[in-house]
Amino acid sequence: MSTARGTRPVRIANCSGFYGDRMTGLAEAVGGGPVDIVTGDYLAEVTMLVLAKSRLKDPSAGYARTFLPQLEPVAKEIEARGIKVVVNAGGLNPAGLAAATRELLDRLGVGLAVTYVEGDDVLPALTSDDGKIRHLVTGAPVSEWPYEPLTANAYLGGFGVARALAGGADIVITGRAADASVVTGAAAWWWDWTPGDLDALAGAVAAGHIIECSGQAAGGNFSGFQTLPGMEKTGFPIAEISRDGSAVITKHEGTGGAVTVDTVTAQLLYEIGNPAYLNSDVTTHLDTLRLTQAGPDRVAVSGARGTPPPSTTKVAVTGIGGWANSAFYVFTGLDIDAKIDLFERTVRMRTAGDPGIHSVTFTRIGTAQADPADQFRGTELVKVEAQGTKEAAGRPFSSMLVEMALCGYPGNYRVSPPGDGSSFGVYWPGLIEQADVPHRVVHADGRVETVAPPPEFAPVAAPEVSPPPPAVPDESPLVTAPLGRVAYARSGDKGGDANVGIWAPDAEAWPWLRATLTTERVRELLPEAAKLEISRYELGNLKAVNFVIHGLLGEGATSTTRLDGQAKALGEWVRARQVQVPERLLHGDRPGA
Repeated sequence: MSTARGTRPVRIANCSGFYGDRMTGLAEAVGGGPVDIVTGDYLAEVTMLVLAKSRLKDPSAGYARTFLPQLEPVAKEIEARGIKVVVNAGGLNPAGLAAATRELLDRLGVGLAVTYVEGDDVLPALTSDDGKIRHLVTGAPVSEWPYEPLTANAYLGGFGVARALAGGADIVITGRAADASVVTGAAAWWWDWTPGDLDALAGAVAAGHIIECSGQAAGGNFSGFQTLPGMEKTGFPIAEISRDGSAVITKHEGTGGAVTVDTVTAQLLYEIGNPAYLNSDVTTHLDTLRLTQAGPDRVAVSGARGTPPPSTTKVAVTGIGGWANSAFYVFTGLDIDAKIDLFERTVRMRTAGDPGIHSVTFTRIGTAQADPADQFRGTELVKVEAQGTKEAAGRPFSSMLVEMALCGYPGNYRVSPPGDGSSFGVYWPGLIEQADVPHRVVHADGRVETVAPPPEFAPVAAPEVSPPPPAVPDESPLVTAPLGRVAYARSGDKGGDANVGIWAPDAEAWPWLRATLTTERVRELLPEAAKLEISRYELGNLKAVNFVIHGLLGEGATSTTRLDGQAKALGEWVRARQVQVPERLLHGDRPGA
């Protein structure tokens, strides 16, 4: 690899999209074909709280323990082939995972150098200077948050990874780096980029965003899954990144799924807001990207434009919000509306006035069929959830529900035994000046290197919400059809907000989709969002419109009572909604088939 670095595109495979992803991912990425670097993303906003809870029980914990058994079977092959590994599996304890990794390698007789990147833990700044970290949206200090912070981690850029690799690391372990930073740092090392190479860095951020979520860029969670082969086990994506930051997204030959313009578009639209995509190293303008099918399972990503990053970086603050307990109840047959109404009235009456019960929510799931052919086609579910103190919302709430079993609606039963519930987390998104984040590399020989913040910053411009163009007259007859007959969608969570990106895979449908999907129309299609603020952004090169629905998830996935707590299926819901579509668009072998 030493002779290849900087002479050809770097081939970066990603083997993990979250803590709990396929255990064989690293082995598949290493053994499936030629790669220079394998990256792994283990950290979601939810994960930091999971790791914090494990650290409360064991101070030596706090990292993604799955990394070690993933590494063990392929460590010798990684050494023999000179492959580099870069993962953010360090979580809250990168030093701990680095030490455990060295112990594993020593036991295996493998001589790989392990370096870790730290400095993302800014919890001390919460107490030392209340004004250092302020809310991402409101600007309020964290002291106004009504919860005790458990973790506070800044999103680091990629140059710590680049310095670690330049210092001789074979395995680099980071804490809370930005999702794309493991890829950006690896590419920056390969090409000797400086912080001033903004367009190249922007291209690498785009490539990193595309491959960061495991098999999604190869067809996982893709609306058009029925058109792809081998979906029982999709392959993991690979980015071949050139000197200018342009990339080709591909996968190992013979693996499941496919890499197409649409699967890549789906991942580009995942969990984004404003097309000016902020990273600690660069602001990547996603609406400048162009995608081209360059061959089977090869999509070229070009045109990325980068501008200086903001002076601040995001901080994820988590805490314990209280206690939650839930149950699923079954309603069957006739008079289901009245049965659910009686159940809800009874629960609310029995919890009213209890100061330990802070909220009770009811979520209705499914619709029973008339004249059902079997019992379960005539059945609906209701999830009831209480949040409050452990003393009220824990076992006492379950016991209260049990007491209702013989005195309520006919056919009363639940699908799970009563339980104690569990604590739930709360999430607070903040900002901290990059100059206040001690970004450090601890090299394998113990040497500590400080990574300077970017030399140039740009103010964060107010998001430019895109108004729809005037409707274009269409002489084709209109027919009623699901939106998904002409469009794909991808959705996800961004703290307490949800995004849903909708795009036309066929250019012919783009003018209609662009004019049709106004903010007002989305409110009609998603009544759940009718009273919420919605931001609309266009990405014309992708034939896409992205909507950010503010506050849909409350305070975030760790505490929301919404059943789809991370908005993963929001896009599939909107695709199922009926709209008036020009008949001429309902053709072809993609959504309109």
